[in-house]
Amino acid sequence: MKYAFFAGCKIPYYVPQYEIATRMVFSALDIGLTDVEFNCCGYPVRNLDFYSYLYSAARNLALAEKSASGLVTPCKCCYGSLRHAAYMLSERTDLKDRINSQLAPLELKYTGTLEIRHILQVLFHDVGLEAIKARVKNPLDAPRVAVHYGCHALRPSRITDFDDPDNPTIFDRLVEATGAVSVKWPMRLDCCGNPLWQKNDRLSRFLAAKKITSALDAGAEYLCVSCTYCQIQFDQVQQAMLEAGDIETPLPSILYPQLLGLSMGFSSKRLGLDTHHLNASSVALPRKKEEDVRSVSESA
Repeated sequence: MKYAFFAGCKIPYYVPQYEIATRMVFSALDIGLTDVEFNCCGYPVRNLDFYSYLYSAARNLALAEKSASGLVTPCKCCYGSLRHAAYMLSERTDLKDRINSQLAPLELKYTGTLEIRHILQVLFHDVGLEAIKARVKNPLDAPRVAVHYGCHALRPSRITDFDDPDNPTIFDRLVEATGAVSVKWPMRLDCCGNPLWQKNDRLSRFLAAKKITSALDAGAEYLCVSCTYCQIQFDQVQQAMLEAGDIETPLPSILYPQLLGLSMGFSSKRLGLDTHHLNASSVALPRKKEEDVRSVSESA
């Protein structure tokens, strides 16, 4: 299947390595991506002007329908936003007709036949775990990873239809396909706090600190995310938290396509790991054996 690629607004500016790594692994897995001149998914205005949000989303969906049978996005916020719009337009034919009347001068029409997917769904369902494992050239040496699902893909589940909202497993299984170990931690489904950033920074940092502490207590060495906003929170904001003394021990965050790309043999530099605020490139290094660690400490 060929997908129209929806990068969203935040990724190209704030997290360009997410798009770079996604394109690299998708190309290696023979997943076709079509570039379309999309606009914003509409989410920022959803609570200000719901119709404008729907129109913005519908224009994107109509454009994607002209170029591909599916749309894929790395951004879980965009995924949730576009899925919500598609759901509303399927439920409200009056809104769909009104929006199509405004799309007509652009020679566009939204029919509702488009498949909207997040990159994790494409990897898990379309490519499959066995096919991914077959492409893994350099399996990771069992780094302990805390998988962070994010909010927008899981809820509301009847609209997003991403995975079991109470006990999702897709992301964990994809992480373990790389050779990493997905640790069990109690706060894996909680919000990262980024929606509050620059609105209530204190509460945003508090929520992030609770998650980071929970993952560290579970033995995690890294966080793995597949959401633009979550990566910003656990990388850029976490660095600010360290500098402010909000947390003492850093927990580097890595984007899933980067983790997968490392196991497929791509270099950390090509995958953009050197652009992170907190260095996560050591996730690809061989683990030190217990006796090696002991001998170093004894010699000291």
